[in-house]
This record gives sequence, C-alpha cells and structure tokens, in this order.
Amino acid sequence: MFSPVPPRHRKRKTIVELLENPVRPYAWGSRTVIAELRGEPSPSPHPEAEMWLGAHPGDPSYLVGEAGRTSLLDALRVDPEGLLGPDRCAKWSGSLPYLLKVLAADEPLSLQAHPSSAQAAEGFARENAAGIPVDAPTRNYRDGSHKPELICALGEFHALVGFREVPQTLALLRALDVAELAPHVAMLEAQPDAAGLRASFTTWITLPQSVLDRAVPALQAACVRLAQEGSAFVREARMALELSERYPGDAGVLAALLLNLVVLQPGEALYLPAGNLHAYLSGAGVELMANSDNVLRGGLTSKHVDVPELLRVLDFTPRTPPVLRGTADGGWLRYDTDAAEFLLRRFDGDGGAEVAVPDGGPRILLCTAGSALVRSAGDERVLRRGQALWLPADDRDVAVVAQESGSQLFLAGDGLDV
Repeated sequence: MFSPVPPRHRKRKTIVELLENPVRPYAWGSRTVIAELRGEPSPSPHPEAEMWLGAHPGDPSYLVGEAGRTSLLDALRVDPEGLLGPDRCAKWSGSLPYLLKVLAADEPLSLQAHPSSAQAAEGFARENAAGIPVDAPTRNYRDGSHKPELICALGEFHALVGFREVPQTLALLRALDVAELAPHVAMLEAQPDAAGLRASFTTWITLPQSVLDRAVPALQAACVRLAQEGSAFVREARMALELSERYPGDAGVLAALLLNLVVLQPGEALYLPAGNLHAYLSGAGVELMANSDNVLRGGLTSKHVDVPELLRVLDFTPRTPPVLRGTADGGWLRYDTDAAEFLLRRFDGDGGAEVAVPDGGPRILLCTAGSALVRSAGDERVLRRGQALWLPADDRDVAVVAQESGSQLFLAGDGLDV
C-alpha cells in the first residue's frame, strides 16, 4: 500500500526546473542524432541509443533549478501528491506512470513483444516465487506492469510491426521461392489465419541450427534476386538481407518475413499494444510508454530468448497496423491510444500565437527543434532544442510561443483527462 512522505514544499511560483536526462549507450544507437539534439560534439565517442526522460528506477532524470540538482525519482518519493496531484498519486501509487524517450537506431533492435497487465502480474509473481533475481539475464519479468508504447517519427523511421495479412505474406514467400521453406509455405497456405501464423512462427523460431544454416543463406540468395529484378517486394528483400548479414543463422530473420514492414514519415506514429511482435530497424523517434521494463525477445539478439514465454504473450492476429497522424487539440496534435498511463502531444510552430499547454497531472515538455518561450504564473523561460521541462500537477495555465520557424515540442502526460 502506498504511503505518502510529508512534502518538503508544496507551492511552486514559477517554472524553475529543467530536466537533465540520462543517455543509454546501447550498441545499436546513433553517434549523431542524440548528440546533435543535445548540442554535444558529433559524432559522439560511443553509440547513443536512447535519452530517457522520467522517473524510471534504472536511470531517472534530474531536476535542475535554484535548489540544486535532485533526482526526479527522489522528488516523487518526498512529495508525491504535490508533483502528481492527489488523484494521480492515488491512481498510480505515487509513481510516474510513463517514460518518455528519444530513440535513435542506426542498427536493428531485437525482435520483441510486451505482456498484458495480467500476464505481467502473473509472470512477475511466478519468477519471484522461483527465486530468480530481478537483475538476472534470464529474467523475463522485471516488474508487474504491462508496457504498451508509442513511437512518433522524427525522420524517416523503419519498423517491423505485427503479423502481416496472410495473403500478402504468402505472395512474398512465393516470390522468394526458397526450396528450404517450401514445406512451411504449404503449411501456411493450408491454414491462412492466425492459427497458421502461430504454427509457422513457432516452427521457424524453433528450427535446429543446422537447418537455419541452410535456410538463411538460401533466403539471402532469393532476396538478392528479388532486389535485382525490381520486384514489388524490394523493400522486404533488402530488409531480410540486412538482418541476415547482421544476424547470420538467426531464426528471427525468417520470423521477420511474417511481419508488416512499415516506413513512417516525420510526425507519423505507431502504437504497440500488448502482444505485438515488433522490431525497430532504423531511424529516430520520440517514444512514450508505460514505465515498465518487461521485454520478451524472439530473435535478432544475443540476449535471453524464452520461446515458450514469448508464445504465451504473442497476438498472432494478422492486421495492417494503423499509422497515427494525430488529432487536432487546441494547437497541438494528440496521439490517442487505449493506454491510460500515457498520452503524447506534438506542437509545431513558426512563432507568433501563444498556445496553452494542456493541464492535467504531471507532464514533461521536450523541445526537439527550434526553441519556444514557455510562460507560467508570470514567469517565462526559453526552452531550446534538446532541453526538457518538468511540469508538476500544480503548474497550471502554462503556455508556449514558438521562437523560430520549424520549432517543435512534445508533451508527455497520462491519458486520464482525455
């Protein structure tokens, strides 16, 4: 049961707290995108994959203001009601329910999916009962929460998302015409539905390495042929070639043939609910998710892959994923999902009119291009590219004014007031 700690202070006169945000140096990251966003030397010495904005226990942001530098996680522990508001404090048990990220991928991420709330709670309890340390590399569930997520492209963004409609997948497999895969194609032809996709995926993801060592090179040769012929499946062929070169002999290369290849343009977004098998391939985007660390991987990685557990959470329903372009909302564009933990808004401005920042709970305001004047309670601050502000629940009546052409802001909050 959550028990609030008495606050050190409750009133805030002005916006005084910038967020200082950690950067995660995963190997698949970019050496330029996040460095340039932050105004740091580019290229960076090491790949920079994600900038985290929030209160995740693994790497929280820091509040920087007149009182010094304080972890946002610690500030929430000290004054949860003041920062979250009484209603959110009760709803989210004193925690920030979302995590905002800037993601920059120069190489493909692992093939993965996230559990539902019920699956996460059951899996977390089960692994706790089994005595598996939370930080063990073989751990599947590091907390008891689900992890829906939204990615909004900052530039052209490539991703594999969900299982493709079966007729389209069969057309691709027939065009590839790989003898080593022919029995599996026939199996999907005989059962062209979610059950057939489950059978095909399960078969491919569990193939012996000796079989994969023959099938993947044969697939590579077929992809080269399709690319040279200018086939309708050129993009899919190039995708499979790139994955097979980076992950030779990986079953995930075959599994990727079953998924939708989606290319987002700047401002377009994808929502990934529980059970959606996906992999980000390349590009930069703003990502907003429930504040969880539960990932079940299915390939294209050297990390732990638990096939039986992955199969328990996957949704094999074939569908074309909807591309979200935002709904107009008082000068902002709002990306609606069914996740109560988060809501992402985007503001594009060229100067001039003042636009109100929606009230409601704790929010994070991030500038990704240009700059903006942020006004609150008679005070104002210029927010520049790469900077972010923490807006607690009691910072209301905030407004922004773009300071130059092409200025862009993202606002993260929860989805309770929509």
